[in-house]
Amino acid sequence: MRPYVAGVDTSTQSCKVIIWDPASGQIVREGKASHPDGTEVHPDHWWAAFEQALDAAGGLDDVHALSVGGQQHGMVCLDADGQVIRPALLWNDTRSAQAAVDLIEECGTATQEGADVLPSDGESQHPEELVTAHDAGKRWWVEATGSVPVASFTVTKLRWLADNEPENAARIAAICLPHDWLTWKISGSTDLADLRTDRSDASGTGYVATDGRTYRYDILARALRIDEDAARRIILPRICEPWEVAGRGDAARGWGEILLGPGCGDNAGAALGVDLRPGQALLSLGTSGVISAVASQPVCDPDGLVTGFSDASGNWLPLACTLNASRIIDAMCKVTGLDYDAFDDAALSVPDARGLVLVPYFEGERTPNLPHATATLSGMTLANSAPEYVARATVEGLLSLMRFALDAVRNLGAPIDEVILVGGGARSRAVQALAEGMLGARVRVAPSAEYVALGAARQAAEVARRVE
Repeated sequence: MRPYVAGVDTSTQSCKVIIWDPASGQIVREGKASHPDGTEVHPDHWWAAFEQALDAAGGLDDVHALSVGGQQHGMVCLDADGQVIRPALLWNDTRSAQAAVDLIEECGTATQEGADVLPSDGESQHPEELVTAHDAGKRWWVEATGSVPVASFTVTKLRWLADNEPENAARIAAICLPHDWLTWKISGSTDLADLRTDRSDASGTGYVATDGRTYRYDILARALRIDEDAARRIILPRICEPWEVAGRGDAARGWGEILLGPGCGDNAGAALGVDLRPGQALLSLGTSGVISAVASQPVCDPDGLVTGFSDASGNWLPLACTLNASRIIDAMCKVTGLDYDAFDDAALSVPDARGLVLVPYFEGERTPNLPHATATLSGMTLANSAPEYVARATVEGLLSLMRFALDAVRNLGAPIDEVILVGGGARSRAVQALAEGMLGARVRVAPSAEYVALGAARQAAEVARRVE
């Protein structure tokens, strides 16, 4: 039998492939290829990057199972022939910010008017709190899906498409997410009915119920401004159970018999990769900043700061995500003219920022929900206008943003004693040094690894084990 499994991370910036040995827990080999920059990307680029990364990783001749983890929320629309209708709008594309507001307030207004838009499991538990249409809408969305829509969510991008490109919206035969599409391509199928997803990624669309298993076609219909019968004719990926076989690799490519796992969203993949347990939080500092924790029951935040996502193991993954994270440091390295090592040295050379404050909303923000915000460096004086204070304010600004997200999860009752720090931003010596004090928890810096790909590989191994 082939001894290894493969884990794939099709992320915002690149595709990573690791070949993993379940017996030893070691990565045997790996490969990586870049994705184009931008907040909309044609999925064909993901396929090309996967092929390049796979070649760099030495192929699949000794692999018997594969799973794909990937960036969440990206809107991939397919026509009746399985062709991509338009470039995918990615999670960090904020053009649908107004669509999110509209969807919240439409449902809030309908709730206040007594229309039949309540969640399928009963009436609202908090009618006395429904004061404004926006408040009523947020409550409705939390009870229906576990999360309040923001510009990142697929559902808001579909509303944007319906309003701005109605001719493309009318062509939709199927809708899927980045990891769904790549898994489908790896299978070699051209049948839309073979599209598969998992609970973790499906729960981030905005049109899946809190169980992570049931599509809300009424919400899909509202987003696309069509009736529910028409929405039900759109093919959505079947939501697989955590360790279910989702398909087989394309035999025509000479890969042999390869089982495909259901895959997972990137945050759920990273949680699998570090073996996240109750009492711990995972802080991932990549393109986005993500705080996540494992819960045995759905977690609902009426304020919308924490999303009630599912995880990849059958539990839930309450999560707070920022649009800004490691690129905060990238941006300020450019401002100061320092490289990363010198930037860390500068930040650690002073005890504080001497009153200098960086509000790091370089790309708008999701937590808090300020999609049109910009970054601000304030409190400048002649005494603190030096690179070392700018560097210190940058790291403090980054960690303050992460503390805000961490506290949002804590405020829902999740006990967090330890924070596991991963991602490119976690390699910063200044971040490591200041994190514990600013986050108010023990901090463990995980060894540098591709944790999303590793989590996908762990899933693939478990899928294969259950088939044996």
